[in-house]
Amino acid sequence: MNDSEDILHPRSIRSFVKRSGRITTGQIKARAQIGRDFLIEYNANVLNMQEAFNSHNAPDAPVVLEIGFGMGEATAAIAQTLNHINFLCCEVHDPGVGALLKRVGEFNLKNIRIIQHDAVQVLEHMIEPSSLEGVHIFFPDPWHKKKHNKRRLIQTPFINALISKIKVGGYIHCATDWEAYAVQMLEVLNESSRLVNTSEDPSGFALKPHYRPLTKFENRGLKLGHGVWDLVFKRLS
Repeated sequence: MNDSEDILHPRSIRSFVKRSGRITTGQIKARAQIGRDFLIEYNANVLNMQEAFNSHNAPDAPVVLEIGFGMGEATAAIAQTLNHINFLCCEVHDPGVGALLKRVGEFNLKNIRIIQHDAVQVLEHMIEPSSLEGVHIFFPDPWHKKKHNKRRLIQTPFINALISKIKVGGYIHCATDWEAYAVQMLEVLNESSRLVNTSEDPSGFALKPHYRPLTKFENRGLKLGHGVWDLVFKRLS
């Protein structure tokens, strides 16, 4: 499809980019052994969170939605740190899902469930309004070419849909290592009168919250002088 066609027929926003990857024997084994307990099949019905997590925590335990967890390194670490919270995690790629399942088994994590589907549709059909404690969106594809910026996930219509699913007082936490995208994220989040920036820094960007670990990829980038920007906004109404 050429650029003119793309303008005439804009693609709907998705939470992922198709990419290939090799599935390891360990990932396949993890899916076979514990997939039934930790994978939730996508459908168009609202998800009962208590049933989904088998009452692992208290019946009213908070739920955080993670969109696009990659290989699950940070997700598993956060779930260990915040073990009183249930994490509903969306990722479409087989290697990433397999890798997180492997970590779930290795660390005996009970507070993670995975939906292998586009998070935009999961959000629309499976999440009740005002039911989420928070949303994590870490290092979404930056679509760095200007002509592709319209494909970025963090845009006003998506954020408005996201806000409706978050409890009053709940939060949105985004992180990116692409400065131009960080600026756009800040602009989009600031536009909403239903959100407030938790950062007191004049830049508008937040210090990295204690629960978000540095991944190997991020550490490598920081050593090369690359920046990372966190944004944490709370829902007001």
